[in-house]
Amino acid sequence: RLIFLALFILLLHTGVMKGYEFGHEIFYASAVDPAPGQEKSVTVKEGAGLTRTAGILKDSGLIANEYSFIIQAKFFDYKIQPGTYTLNTSMTSREILQMMNGEEQ
Repeated sequence: RLIFLALFILLLHTGVMKGYEFGHEIFYASAVDPAPGQEKSVTVKEGAGLTRTAGILKDSGLIANEYSFIIQAKFFDYKIQPGTYTLNTSMTSREILQMMNGEEQ
């Protein structure tokens, strides 16, 4: 019984820590690299969904977690506009979303 209780506490602790880290990525977005970072160009084609766009950004090294990017876009109601963007690895995911939404920084 004691072993099961210890395992339950360990799993609960791990789940709470992972949940906190994920929530922190959503609401306190950080950049992949410190300034000055690296310039990267990405193209979002017409009809590319949010999931595909997040995959492109993840593969380019511009975001650390594509799932938190998707949740941020939905939660903050950003719409990704098609086009070619020059982004920097020192930009946060929120800054990238603002740029791809057509908002001024």
